[in-house]
Amino acid sequence: MSEQTTTSRPFSRPPLATYQGLAKMIDHSLLRPELNDAQVEAGCHLALAYNVASVCARPSDADLVVRLLEGSTVAPSSVVAFPHGGAATAVKLYETRDLLRRGITEVDMVLNIGKLLSRQFQYVESEIDEIARACHDAGAILKVIFENAYLTDDLKVAACEICMRCQADFVKTSTGFAPSGATREDLILMKRTVGDVCRVKAAGGVRTLDGALEVYFLGCDRFGATKTKEILDDWTARLAQTARIQAGAPAPA
Repeated sequence: MSEQTTTSRPFSRPPLATYQGLAKMIDHSLLRPELNDAQVEAGCHLALAYNVASVCARPSDADLVVRLLEGSTVAPSSVVAFPHGGAATAVKLYETRDLLRRGITEVDMVLNIGKLLSRQFQYVESEIDEIARACHDAGAILKVIFENAYLTDDLKVAACEICMRCQADFVKTSTGFAPSGATREDLILMKRTVGDVCRVKAAGGVRTLDGALEVYFLGCDRFGATKTKEILDDWTARLAQTARIQAGAPAPA
């Protein structure tokens, strides 16, 4: 899939035509455990320069990220119960409220994978409902991470249906730390299940421009990326090439 026009499109979406159309899909990820403060700061400056949707950072970096992004259109986001999702509900709720108090406006929370696998759906729903209420009361967005690598299709659908009832803003494929990340099949399944009730975020494996365009046509409104610079530099070049072709100008030597 080397061109946007040849990317398979299971859902009816117009082709992206502007820089911001793609840039504002990107949650620039700063979640690797080995990142130091200087690397987190550099990542925020990169996100600002490329004007992406958000910077998704570790909870301990929330104050730094909020300060660096203040006054911009790049949202400060962080994670709860990351990456395993096994914290008790009270701990997740405390972590969420602490992040919101510190200025985080988007929360990516890992649902309780073990409880979902145990088919304890009421537990999972009650927990997500509490976190969603806390986020929405503060005017923040909640993205619920499933970790699809461990789930059967029926459990992915069940998790989507729970998120719809809880009014989560996004359903998200994965943390990026499991054996596999976003897959074409999972994105189609999730989008078909949630429709327009929730939005879909792809995480894990979107490393190229063509990969980014593919998840767009698979129904995603956000994706996590560490290769933000490479993706958006390639997007800028492709838009320029398209403009030259439309204008009938010769390609540069």
